[in-house]
Amino acid sequence: MTNSLRPHDPHRAPLPPTQSSADGVPSPRSPQNQHRHQPRSKPGSRRDAFFDNAKYLAIVLVAVGHSWEPVKGDSRTLEALYTVVYAFHMPAFIIISGFFSRSFDLRADRLKRLITGVVVPYVVFETAYSLFKYVAGDSSDREISLLDPWFLTWFLCALFIWRMTTPVWKLVRWPLPVALGIAMLATVSPQIGDDLDLQRVLQFLPYFVLGLCLKPEHFRLVRRRAMRIVSVPVFAAALAVGWWAVPRMNTSWFYHRDAAQELGAPWWTGPVMVLAMFGCSLLLTACFFSWVPGRNLWFTALGAGTLYGYLLHGFLIKAGDYAGWFDQAWLHRPLGEILVSVLAAVAVTLLCTSPVRRVFRFAMEPTMAWAFRSDAAEQARGREQRAKSPVREKAGV
Repeated sequence: MTNSLRPHDPHRAPLPPTQSSADGVPSPRSPQNQHRHQPRSKPGSRRDAFFDNAKYLAIVLVAVGHSWEPVKGDSRTLEALYTVVYAFHMPAFIIISGFFSRSFDLRADRLKRLITGVVVPYVVFETAYSLFKYVAGDSSDREISLLDPWFLTWFLCALFIWRMTTPVWKLVRWPLPVALGIAMLATVSPQIGDDLDLQRVLQFLPYFVLGLCLKPEHFRLVRRRAMRIVSVPVFAAALAVGWWAVPRMNTSWFYHRDAAQELGAPWWTGPVMVLAMFGCSLLLTACFFSWVPGRNLWFTALGAGTLYGYLLHGFLIKAGDYAGWFDQAWLHRPLGEILVSVLAAVAVTLLCTSPVRRVFRFAMEPTMAWAFRSDAAEQARGREQRAKSPVREKAGV
């Protein structure tokens, strides 16, 4: 772990706000200038390997889970694995996003990054997915609607809304109970509709707010050896419960995109399921975090490109679906399901690599300096930093 995860010292000066990455998902960087009397680290060395590893592993689980949808069929075992993975992979990703959005405010430079890293990719990929559906032969819907996210783009809508409301959650006395209350009300409100996938935005909101409330020591707590040991029987029990629940529970609950009435359940089950699934998701997410490595590994650098892998792998999954690749009978057997899982993991890994990021940076991390007015305060900060840099270099900082 980096120095950003050291226990808080009340005698130290407050740290600057954490920066966000250009990919739209908060970046695990330690605060800048945290140690003014230490040599500067090389670019990228301040990234925390734990969070990069967690983001990469979570995005692999997302891709593998999507690859299971067209092949699981009547397989009770794969359906059980599917429900367990869906219980924690997006909550884990969203909690990390919330944790690194703690310093977000309405300052001009942060709003610019939010627009270029979230809004612009949403417009580009929502349009691209709509055109892709039409070219692939799905003529059921020829419209391009920015109000109706398709497949994966809902997360960008959610991230934009969540981060814009971050200053509000900082003011609320009990942010997590309030967020849970909003999620519970959403599950009994089918009138919300599908615009901007607001059901998902509201039902996943508690995980983002929880991330805002967490501190570095909380992540250290779940990464202890005792937690890693406990996580083994916990995951075993979750798989057993998932296997038992397959014929008894609607998997759509794990998507968080429908109200209880839309799932054919009594209205009161919505709030109950929100609380029950929140508790289960937190337990499994904590177990997942306990096994995430904290050191630099071969895939650590890929954690900076997880949003690339997230948005791009959808084209592969849907292309295979439209082309009938998943209709092969042998893919619905254990060896075929394993092969599909491996291919999905390899594909999303490649999509997170630097060459792919360079190709698609125009859509994911556009600078768009031409679109924004120059901010006098930001320019003044830049001049001040440039003026101080020679002095720091002479002092060995």
